[in-house]
Amino acid sequence: MSLTARFLVGFALVASVGLFVLFTQLIRRVERQYMEAIEEPMVDVANILAEILATQAKKGVLEPEAVATAIRFAQGRELNAQIYNRTKTRVDMEVYVTDAQGIVLFDSAGRLEPGTKANLRDVNLTLMGQYGARSSRATPYDPLSIVMYVGAPVRVEGRTIGMVSVAKPQRGVLAFVWETERWLKISIITTVVLMLAGIFVAARWATRPLEVLAQHALAVSRGERSTPPHMPGHQMKTLATALEDMRDALEGRQYVESYVQSLTHELKSPVAAILGASEILESGDVPADKRARFLGNIRAEAGRLRDLLERLLHLAALEKQKALVKRESVNLREVILRAWDHLALLAQARQLRFEHEMADPLLTEGDPWLLELAVSNLLQNAIDFSPRGGLIHLRACRLDQRHVIEIEDEGPGIPDYARQRVFERFYSLPRPDTGKKSSGLGLCFVKEAATLHGGSIELLPGEEGKGTKAVLILP
Repeated sequence: MSLTARFLVGFALVASVGLFVLFTQLIRRVERQYMEAIEEPMVDVANILAEILATQAKKGVLEPEAVATAIRFAQGRELNAQIYNRTKTRVDMEVYVTDAQGIVLFDSAGRLEPGTKANLRDVNLTLMGQYGARSSRATPYDPLSIVMYVGAPVRVEGRTIGMVSVAKPQRGVLAFVWETERWLKISIITTVVLMLAGIFVAARWATRPLEVLAQHALAVSRGERSTPPHMPGHQMKTLATALEDMRDALEGRQYVESYVQSLTHELKSPVAAILGASEILESGDVPADKRARFLGNIRAEAGRLRDLLERLLHLAALEKQKALVKRESVNLREVILRAWDHLALLAQARQLRFEHEMADPLLTEGDPWLLELAVSNLLQNAIDFSPRGGLIHLRACRLDQRHVIEIEDEGPGIPDYARQRVFERFYSLPRPDTGKKSSGLGLCFVKEAATLHGGSIELLPGEEGKGTKAVLILP
């Protein structure tokens, strides 16, 4: 699981639990406050009705007919009260009246039979001089049929002659509670979604440098040339610097081990040839013609060692570069012509013909010395593998946003078994004329130079399967 996904999952779990607890408490609190808001005016209504009944009492006896008539007419009214999002169409408040002994005198809801004793909590508490209130279900198995009751005593000259109880079904109140609950759900879900989107953006922003650094580390592990990324913040910069230092240390160690092994292998042959020739010459009885041949061998092997060391120095300097040190505008046409001029005498000695087709100008950004050395190595290979009197054909053109340089010879071509190894350090094929191998560093140098410039190098079979075509692509 990615770091961003971990952030999102962790936040979602914490936020979901926290908001669920908050939502549960809010709903309970909202429902309670709605009930409190309804109960408070019911107390006022009950006491107002109690005073009305007290003024209509005759000789200490309750006369509820006027109140009963008023309640009945009020319940028959058609209302059109728009209370925020809810429309109230009828009066749903109910009233019942008892005498001082709790005998029912009137019940607008018809639940209590007149003349029967109402042994109810609100009646008993009110007649005892306490605050009488209760909540009961009108239908035993219907949780939505709860009715709230609030009682008030009817007093005449300080004597309680009865009580009146005002009833309010909670079904109407629950409509407001449900609307508030629905609003809270939508608000909380919207908040969670927005918070998740925000944490996703923040997590992506926070983990982006780590992702870039991970991609850089993977590129390094694959052996690719990757420029160290710019990291924000002190910690990320420290991590990137430490990773780059570790990379340099590991690459340096592997580089030295590889070079020591490869160089030891390559030096064995010329050193052995030089030692063998020198030992023969030391015997003193070598004929003049053989002496000349052995001296020529010593010079040739010494030249081979010198060439090997020079190429090693160039390649070592190039491989340590993570990016181009020198970058300027370069005309590839001029680079190619200069490289050929340096090799023209060698080509003439082998009676080789050189043809070229080049656009002018072919401008790119890079190091002119590296580009010239890369082209020189490709031309040198073409000369070495071309048959005497053969043709070397060079084409250079611009294709889309790239420059393509093709160098084709008429040599024997590259065997299939060697095609994947020709860019390895110290790997070389024998030259057709002499059977000798080169240092095996030229194509490796070309590949490093091309990679530094953001390009590539590929060796393909020539036209009709004859010879080799080297394709150098540069931005």
